[in-house]
Amino acid sequence: MSVNLPFSRVTVIGSGLIGTSIGLALSQRGLEVTMRDQDARAQGIAQALIGSKTHEIAESELVISAVPLSAFSSVLKLVKESTFGEVFIDVASVKTKPVLEVFASGLEQGNFLPTHPMAGREVGGAESARADLFEGRPWIIDSSQSNSQAISYGIALIEALGAFVIDIPAAAHDQAVALVSHLPQLVSSLLAKQLVGKPEEWLGLAGAGLRDTTRIAASDSGLWKEIITANSAAITPLLRKLSSDLTALIENLTDENRIAEFISEGQVGRAAIPGKHGGKAREYTFLPIVIEDKPGQLAAIFEECAKASVNIEDLSIEHSPGQETGLITLAVSASDAVKLSEHLRSHGWDVHSPRS
Repeated sequence: MSVNLPFSRVTVIGSGLIGTSIGLALSQRGLEVTMRDQDARAQGIAQALIGSKTHEIAESELVISAVPLSAFSSVLKLVKESTFGEVFIDVASVKTKPVLEVFASGLEQGNFLPTHPMAGREVGGAESARADLFEGRPWIIDSSQSNSQAISYGIALIEALGAFVIDIPAAAHDQAVALVSHLPQLVSSLLAKQLVGKPEEWLGLAGAGLRDTTRIAASDSGLWKEIITANSAAITPLLRKLSSDLTALIENLTDENRIAEFISEGQVGRAAIPGKHGGKAREYTFLPIVIEDKPGQLAAIFEECAKASVNIEDLSIEHSPGQETGLITLAVSASDAVKLSEHLRSHGWDVHSPRS
């Protein structure tokens, strides 16, 4: 699929999950993408997946740095030595440090656009890359020190990959992601740490709650050690507040009123998370469907949803080992829940009463 972009030759330095996902998405849109990485194996996999022609950095119209923070200075050196003088973008999870390093490097500050796509997976590497990784996701930029060409290139890139732009100064970005990204990672890791050495029969009781809250604990420790230390100034006060709340909880575990208050405050915070594209959070209706434990059931439900013109916002699956049936719960709008219930029942599905 070819799209009209202000650039056609892109070099992506860093062949991990984010870099390769960017390369895949741009290649699918008809651009010539060259992947580079210090790890020859990662570079080879990424370039093979993308299947695009290759070119030198100096021949590029856009260079994207998708390396860990510790390797960013080496990217700056490489870009400078290549005599590349066009638009340069990074996608690091912390923004203040790269901005300062570009300033100290002697590169033209106006040609640099610091960015951060709020997307990822708990698994990394080129092998985990997805061309649709950024679709519907916020992608932050700091345009305060960039020239008009760098800004226009960045916005064109982001929109071509299906994301939407949020313009935030670097310092404010680092404080925001400390709250919405870095703190959740640490909490998830701390919770998962409590499972180490526990009886296997206990862990066998784990349901969706534990799996959901520890999912990102599987993230790459090498990557996260750099992110956390680089943004420690913004994370520290959040952890201190969390520690204070945890101490208060421990001291009041036998007080039902205080426990109810604690849970209620969590509900208020959860409800404050906006919906898609920063809009108001939607109220979903949850439609339970009992399915047979056999191949193709989930795909068949998706097909029925498409026939009924119903959009699935989320889903969960519960299935006990040895059980011949499972429960899939679809999160849809209230009106879609009614429409989908009637449609599925008319086609023989075991649908049950929805809940709000």
